[in-house]
Amino acid sequence: MSTTRRGFLRGTFAGSAVAVGLPFLDCFLNDSGTALAGTGQALPSVFGNWFQYLGLNPGRWVPDQTGNNYRNKVELAMFDPWKERINLISGGYYHLDGRPVETHRTGVQIATLGGIPSGRESGASLDSDIADVIGKQTRFQTLDVTGTGGRFGVSKRAGAAYKPVEASPAALYRRIFGADFQDPNAAEFVPSTKALAKASVLSQVADQRRAVLNAVGASDRARLDEYFTSLRQLEKQIAMQLEPPEPLPACKPPPNIGVEAEPGGEVTAVERNIDLFTSLLIHAVTCGQTRVFNVTMNTQGCRKAGSTQTWHGYTHEEPIDDALGYQPETTWFIMWANQLFANFLGKLEATPEGAGSVLDRMLVLWQTDHGYARTHTMDNVTTMTVGNAGGLFRSGRHIALAGDPVTRVGLTVQQGFGVRTSAWGSQSNRATRPITDMLS
Repeated sequence: MSTTRRGFLRGTFAGSAVAVGLPFLDCFLNDSGTALAGTGQALPSVFGNWFQYLGLNPGRWVPDQTGNNYRNKVELAMFDPWKERINLISGGYYHLDGRPVETHRTGVQIATLGGIPSGRESGASLDSDIADVIGKQTRFQTLDVTGTGGRFGVSKRAGAAYKPVEASPAALYRRIFGADFQDPNAAEFVPSTKALAKASVLSQVADQRRAVLNAVGASDRARLDEYFTSLRQLEKQIAMQLEPPEPLPACKPPPNIGVEAEPGGEVTAVERNIDLFTSLLIHAVTCGQTRVFNVTMNTQGCRKAGSTQTWHGYTHEEPIDDALGYQPETTWFIMWANQLFANFLGKLEATPEGAGSVLDRMLVLWQTDHGYARTHTMDNVTTMTVGNAGGLFRSGRHIALAGDPVTRVGLTVQQGFGVRTSAWGSQSNRATRPITDMLS
């Protein structure tokens, strides 16, 4: 048998076929550590979305120059270490098309769905579209967390409700690295008994599915088809748990999660849980459990220790300091949250993988809900991308959209990851032109 990353010893376990994978060897990567030696394929690309509410201050973040010679202003200066990896997009617009603004909601809908839903109907969020391309071979198509408590996230399937997010690092640890976790570098592979049982049950459902579809009318058949589409996706995810995972050199499952803080908006608790979530998402990516993740920073409820006033409250009630020209407490929270994202990037870059770091094969999209939270503006919305996803994107530019819909960024990101679409969004937010300066 040749010694390749797909070499296995095969046999049976409890009447089912199993395979014993080889432990990870240097020969699994090429000489430069940038690709898998057996196929020459690059390490798989990863998409992340960091959604941070309440925006930035006008005049304190838009650079004076466009292109690759721009200089960050004070509210983005903490990202200078990653400037060559960042595309900073200014001038983008969330178009309302005559609809009233639902504060801190409409911007989220346009940024994640491409437009304001009509009633309860909407398409999938852009992360779900990307996961359908790059996440089919992973145990979790997306992992969705929040550092600020609550159950509201930014990810959804077409026609469905938003997916719940995980607010507890300990719960996420159990979900990823519990009994069903398969270490991709383990010497022996034994499929999960739960996965075997589920696969057997779903096989029986598949037989009955055909009979049910033949027995109902056209309208019921259409409804069942939508349901069975989601069921087929579940079948694929379970099937992945019955196959030996591919070896991944950077996978080091954490022995424990550490002590989490009570989920909520108090700043020290947010800092603690975001730090734990960051480590877990890094482990999930490096161990091949997911290639798409969402971090929701619903910062409206954030507050300092011992204070009852929240960041959101300050944006509305705090006067502008005449000498400074901005709201000082509000701005403290902006700088604090931006530094959390900078810390997140630092941990990604500090995680070695192949010849570089795990950040090398990522693109992380930073979005927000308003241009200026104090007055709920929908123009000049801050957007950033960090990383080039293993060469799929170009970076290091300040790009001014000059009133174009922010959805141009979402369209560009989707196309870069291989989503087959020539347009994204609805009505005035419909984007048909990607930002070519971002695409390799």
